[in-house]
Amino acid sequence: MENEGGNLDAKIETLLNVEKQMRQAGDVAGTRKAVSDILQLCFDARAWKTLNDQIVLLSKRRGQLKQAVQAMVQQAMQYIDQTPDLDTKTELIKTLNSVSAGKIYVEIERARLIKKLAKIKEDQGLIAEAADLMQEIAVETFGAMAKTEKTAFILEQVRLCLDRQDYVRAQILSRKISPRVFEAETSKEKKKPKEGESVVEEPPADIPSLLELKKIYYQLMIRYHSHSNDYLEICRCYKAIYEIPSVKEDPSQWIPVLRKICWYLVLSPHDPMQSSLINSTLEDKNLSEIPQFRLLLKQLVTMEVIQWTSLWNTFKVEFENENNMLGGSLGEKAAEDLRLRVIEHNILVVSKYYSRISLKRLADLLCLGIQEAEKHLSEMVVSKALIAKIDRPVGIVSFQTAKDSNDTLNSWAMNLEKLLELVEKSCHQIHKETMVHKTALQV
Repeated sequence: MENEGGNLDAKIETLLNVEKQMRQAGDVAGTRKAVSDILQLCFDARAWKTLNDQIVLLSKRRGQLKQAVQAMVQQAMQYIDQTPDLDTKTELIKTLNSVSAGKIYVEIERARLIKKLAKIKEDQGLIAEAADLMQEIAVETFGAMAKTEKTAFILEQVRLCLDRQDYVRAQILSRKISPRVFEAETSKEKKKPKEGESVVEEPPADIPSLLELKKIYYQLMIRYHSHSNDYLEICRCYKAIYEIPSVKEDPSQWIPVLRKICWYLVLSPHDPMQSSLINSTLEDKNLSEIPQFRLLLKQLVTMEVIQWTSLWNTFKVEFENENNMLGGSLGEKAAEDLRLRVIEHNILVVSKYYSRISLKRLADLLCLGIQEAEKHLSEMVVSKALIAKIDRPVGIVSFQTAKDSNDTLNSWAMNLEKLLELVEKSCHQIHKETMVHKTALQV
């Protein structure tokens, strides 16, 4: 097969002349065919360097038609997976990337090319380079890209940022996805585009479905919130995963998720959202499958002091099992935070039953030293979880709220009103009795 290189050059030269004539005549179909034939020739001859050169050359020809460039990029992308080695593959991707840069009619192809290149970089262990490559592309502005492909691309950007521990950028990118996207009905996807609207392209076969993307999204958000130990947000992410139909139908999937929901509810600081989630979780019939967790949540909503040692002895095994279970550990701080939540719960219980209590008695109830009890109480007052005042010389804690003069006057006025009502009622009863007796005497 000698002279093959010369033959190839001669054939390409002939086709380049054809392409020129078609281009100058404004024949879209003819130009596209000529361009396609040139690429096919290079591919059949496995002349990868010539292929790269021709792609650059054709894209730079004077007045090159958009349709021809688009066809060329789409055709060359099919050759990427058939390259003999990684260097050739990378070179072809880089060539196509430079050709499609800044051209809006091949923006989707460019996004897919960047994704392939980032994957190669990641496989080589260059996470930072892969993340920087992906961040260049703002897919949320691509009108013709399918919703699932857009979401998958942004999730990939978030994942790479989390892998390089760039949590600020991960949060910024994650906000480009609204959780409402995952609730959209699939039937709406199939509506026919109106005239003048851009036609949405079909996503590639390897793009996950919307519900699979929902799971990936919340798993990434769990990774993000775990960095700052935001237990309530982690719990809400698990709650969203728990609601996915494929998870809810399979006990092997929903039991670990429900366990996580319970643990993170217990670890979350006390606030209205946490209380509401605890009550809604307790109403879940599936909780009967893991009765020990029902017991754990029940203790938190019951207004009784929890003994830390007995609670820890009961749930220590479950806590340690959780670290070995599917879905990862609860984090190193979790055991300390669990004890802290129990102390906070106990202080809230005491504040409900007592208006004044000595610090020593409070410390006994909490099974803590006086100084530690005072420290935890002070922290709760600072975070506005409850209202309390400590008289340190006397050693007495007062949970009563200080009333201003208006409140005091209002309470007096209320008391007077109640007193007058009672007097009026008594007078009415006496008058009624007198009338009955008078009638009886007259008879």
